[in-house]
Amino acid sequence: MECPILPEFSADSSPAAQPAGAALAAARRRLVLLISGRGSNMRALVEACRAEGWPADVAAVISSRPDAAGLEWAREQGIATQAVSHKDYPNREAFDAALAAAIEPYQPDYVLLAGFMRVLTPGFVARFAGRLVNIHPSLLPAFPGLHTHAQAIATGVRVHGCTVHFVTPLLDHGPIIVQGCVPVLADDTPEALAQRVLQVEHLAYPAAARWLAEGRVSLAADQRVDVAGNPPRLFMIESSR
Repeated sequence: MECPILPEFSADSSPAAQPAGAALAAARRRLVLLISGRGSNMRALVEACRAEGWPADVAAVISSRPDAAGLEWAREQGIATQAVSHKDYPNREAFDAALAAAIEPYQPDYVLLAGFMRVLTPGFVARFAGRLVNIHPSLLPAFPGLHTHAQAIATGVRVHGCTVHFVTPLLDHGPIIVQGCVPVLADDTPEALAQRVLQVEHLAYPAAARWLAEGRVSLAADQRVDVAGNPPRLFMIESSR
């Protein structure tokens, strides 16, 4: 049995108000993107949404750092921006409450973490359960946490990459939507490997976000993700070195 992961429809988009199947087709998802730095994944998401004509709008970009470079780029695109600095709050719970209060007015169907460098509390995750998505720079379940590229090199794996997944209270776990992989080269440094992984991140995350916007993502009883139409869910980049 599979349960679609879809936002609730408003009264105007109910089946009674529209022909069968039209509600899903007409609905535009609202996305809020969370960042902490330059926001390269945020930029990839915004650009793909516009270029590919997703049935979605980026309602806001919110940063945990007021000086995040990604905020300026988002403002230049005409996107609402806001900063909620973790330094202004005494603990994680207070910060997460303020962050949730900043997100809610935008009425997001999905909240996409795009380089958001804060560990979220279980209460926050529960509040946005089924709507909270992250990209992690490893092929989960391998290498959760920080310094994933250094870990990959140190352990001698030959393939590394990224994972787009639903967020659960357990850090860097949750149902996997899509992954991207790159080779690990003999002379790689963490910095060189990070740049290669970033390229595949910019393919995998927009693909996952588009499937969500199109209402194609469902979650089976065993917590595995299914995507209608069975599109490729592994992106690969070959090294040019």
